[in-house]
Amino acid sequence: MNAIIGFIEKGKPFFNKLAANAYLQAIRDGFLTAMPAILFSSIFILIAALPEVFGIVLPESISSWLWRVYNLSMGIVAILVAATTARSLAENLSRKLPSGVSINVVSVMLASITGFMMLAVTEIDGGIDVTYLGTKGLLCSFIAAFITANMYKFCAIKNITIKMPPEVPGVISNVFKNVFPFSFSVLVCVLIDTIARNVFNISFAESMIALFSPIFSAADSYPGLMLVAGAMAFFWFLGIHGPSIVEPAVAAALYANVEANLRLVEEGQHASHALTIGMNNFIACLGGTGCTFVVPFLLIWFCKSKQLKAVGKASIVPCCFSVNEPVLFAAPIVLNPYFFVPFLLTPMINVCIFKFFVDALHMNSFIYVMPWAMPGPLGLFFGTGMAPMALLLAVVLLAVDVVIYAPFIKAYDSTLLEEEAQKHEEIEGEQEEEQEKTKVELNDDLNVLVLCVGAGTSAMFANAVNKGAELENLPVKAKAEAFGAHTDILKDFQLVVLSPQVQSRYDEIKADADKYGIQIVRTKGAQYIQLTKDPKGAVEFVVDASKS
Repeated sequence: MNAIIGFIEKGKPFFNKLAANAYLQAIRDGFLTAMPAILFSSIFILIAALPEVFGIVLPESISSWLWRVYNLSMGIVAILVAATTARSLAENLSRKLPSGVSINVVSVMLASITGFMMLAVTEIDGGIDVTYLGTKGLLCSFIAAFITANMYKFCAIKNITIKMPPEVPGVISNVFKNVFPFSFSVLVCVLIDTIARNVFNISFAESMIALFSPIFSAADSYPGLMLVAGAMAFFWFLGIHGPSIVEPAVAAALYANVEANLRLVEEGQHASHALTIGMNNFIACLGGTGCTFVVPFLLIWFCKSKQLKAVGKASIVPCCFSVNEPVLFAAPIVLNPYFFVPFLLTPMINVCIFKFFVDALHMNSFIYVMPWAMPGPLGLFFGTGMAPMALLLAVVLLAVDVVIYAPFIKAYDSTLLEEEAQKHEEIEGEQEEEQEKTKVELNDDLNVLVLCVGAGTSAMFANAVNKGAELENLPVKAKAEAFGAHTDILKDFQLVVLSPQVQSRYDEIKADADKYGIQIVRTKGAQYIQLTKDPKGAVEFVVDASKS
């Protein structure tokens, strides 16, 4: 097994490069930015559906109003994603431009929206067809965003612009500066749609659906679901944030299928599409990638090793809310041969069980988008329409996950017990040694930004720093943020701490930080998680990093 892990690890540089791909990152960050609108719309449709579970029929006026809010938010999600994806990609591309050359991200967003409309909208009597403004138009969102960001980059590098005299105010000059890239971006989209309509006699948006439908149908099969779930776990096993690589490839289907399922239920039919964002969050990643919801409980109940018991206690609450980095890096699971099989196998088995419930037992698949941090069983129950069958599925999944993980955890626990007996290395002893360190000193204020993928573990780290600063009476303040939301606030900090999940994006973050002369420090997995539980050690870490 160690030989297999060693062989897999040799490919880590390639996978890191894949994780750092600007286009995959743009799709993921675009969805994350648009997520408030998606969750907002789902809350309203959940309110509309909840009374029916208890046999209550809402008045038509109230039901219509709730549906109106849903349709006017989720119904334009493709427009929103076209803008947010374009912004993310433009920011990424602008980091690599020569000094003094920049891209106006606001103009890029407007151009991307306009280009998307050219690709997705068909005029009808009295207005426009809105079919592809929602989740069905997400593929067009990505294409419009990619075209627009690259066209702005091309025009910026080649200095293709309308140059105004120096006497013209800067605000007016900027308007004319963006005329050419805006026009070129939109015209390319117009040309693409015109070709599609003349060759296929349908809009470009419709042709994209026809082109990708077989691929998404294949992904919705047992092998396809296993591939999606297994790939996410495989990348995370290497220490690379798996969803950042896998989700963008099927993002359009993940969200479009939720919408399609909801429409099927409205028509009195079975919600049969298993490949949804809910499946990803609450089935394939039950408790976090690798389905680690049950792992902390097993560590506490069945392990004798002090290390694993301590990890279980520290990670049980985060794992319940799908923040599983504490157990991934502190156990550790990442690159640990004992966990290779269960970490990959469990999510693959889970999605197969879920699809069996959907196909054979006719349980509705996910019809609502729930927040990813909702505890897995609750997310499964509410996301599938609060059917009793979903509660049974949750119990089955947890029981199966226990059966898969338990023998591997027991074997690993036995190994650690032997090591602890031989080396007498216990976590409590390490913590005591940390507490005996010389008191750290700091004269100037230090503002620290902690970055991770979803602002989950970064919040834990930042809280530890702030608590340590209070205990040591140091002028240190830490703030947690998700990657992608850091660019506007970066200038307010003197130090950036990178969690293990965002190591692949080091070059981008460094490029942003260098503009302001800000230091960046990277952390290792076990070190990062340990510091989230050690306030004194966390504040000492950032103070030492700021002085280096």
